[in-house]
Amino acid sequence: MALPEWLKKRAPQQELLQEMQRLLRSLSLHTVCEEARCPNIGECFTRKTATFMILGDRCTRNCRFCAVKKGNPLPLDPQEPENVAKAVNKLRLKYVVITSVTRDDLDDGGANQFAKTIKEIRKLNKGAKIEVLIPDFKGSLSSLKKVIEAKPFVLNHNLETIPRLYSEVRPLANYERSLKLLEQAKELNSSIYTKSGLMVGLGETFGEVIEVMKDLRRVKCDILTIGQYLRPSIKHLPVKEYVRPEKFEEYEKIGKSQGFLSVISGPFVRSSYRAKEVWDKISSKKIKQFSLPNLG
Repeated sequence: MALPEWLKKRAPQQELLQEMQRLLRSLSLHTVCEEARCPNIGECFTRKTATFMILGDRCTRNCRFCAVKKGNPLPLDPQEPENVAKAVNKLRLKYVVITSVTRDDLDDGGANQFAKTIKEIRKLNKGAKIEVLIPDFKGSLSSLKKVIEAKPFVLNHNLETIPRLYSEVRPLANYERSLKLLEQAKELNSSIYTKSGLMVGLGETFGEVIEVMKDLRRVKCDILTIGQYLRPSIKHLPVKEYVRPEKFEEYEKIGKSQGFLSVISGPFVRSSYRAKEVWDKISSKKIKQFSLPNLG
């Protein structure tokens, strides 16, 4: 299936990509931008921002949409949390997004490494807001608590798709378990914003997407992202539909009417895409909402 015009992007300037790559390699760091073959890598690297991927670069799960390497992971790098903090400092980031591969081989699923990374970032980068995009930790409440106790600003966990497609798209994941994680995060600390993301174009119906939105609001999820699934290689699931921009706009309108603080919906949207700008918009709305009237 040929790409429609609205899904075509200009190739990024190689020198700008290479500059960011040199920094990341010098600190032995990975990004989901590179590992997942994100179509926005040129835009983000040019703007000197990236989504850092911790716990190595090999995932223990076999999700059929994802380009991240699968297989037996290497031992955790004890320098990784500090190196992420150094990269954040060098890039002068005010808003940081940390994600990871899924590490079912670890007792805590890597939760402690998330907590350490959050703490190390704060040591070198006072005032930086930190968003974490976490795996499901196999439903472990104690693992989730470790991350929550480190007090990230936003806790993101992607549902990725509708319940009907889980066995095909995410065979080792569980829809209800992922919803429960988002619910428990709010119960553990209601001041932390929660976020989730969906891919469309995998064979879901419009109504099924709306039902997922309702499920997310039921567990008090604050922020939703919706983007087009793009096949990373012929080994991955085929695209069933290239969703038109107008439908993404409709999803956004419906989501906002359901009470999400923000719904970011578009063909190139990914869960961490322009995360700082998303929060800036939410923040400006909150300021307007609670500002005192001009009494002259």
